Amino acid sequence: MKKEIKLRYGISFSCFLHASLVCVLLLCGARCETYTVGDEDNWSIGVNYLAWSTKYNFTVDDILVFKYTKGEHNVYEVSEATFRSCDASSGVVAKYTTGSDQIELKEAKEYWFICDISGHCLDGMRFGVDVSQAGAASNTTASGTSASAPLPFNPNPNNASERGTSVIYLLLVLDLLLKFF
Repeated sequence: MKKEIKLRYGISFSCFLHASLVCVLLLCGARCETYTVGDEDNWSIGVNYLAWSTKYNFTVDDILVFKYTKGEHNVYEVSEATFRSCDASSGVVAKYTTGSDQIELKEAKEYWFICDISGHCLDGMRFGVDVSQAGAASNTTASGTSASAPLPFNPNPNNASERGTSVIYLLLVLDLLLKFF
């Protein structure tokens, strides 16, 4: 016979764990993701940012981390026109130069990023993402094409990182184990 552990007010321990698990799952489902731009290749010349950006669905409150050697690169958030022309004499929304820049995607809209070091943008250090509200994730523009599809880029066949194991799957396995407890 399975002995049931009772908590205060007659709530069983098993029931408490299941209720806690549901709360954790709901909270984890609403959390943001942090993405290192270019994955292990970081923010540098020779990375296929089109391929990188289309692997993910970006939503509001996600964070993009740009890692690069300070002074060799930078990150400019720009207008679409500046993104397409690679001319940052106008249309610059924000400039980042620390070498480890974290940019929170605060609104559901298109974001455009370039490196403004001479020649880098034209060599492919640029990409755009369409950020959606959670639950309506998409990485394409309103026209249905990828945000950076018409851009030249330098493909890197070694850029094949994957997302880590999700906490949600781990908690579901824990839930299954609790049923046999």
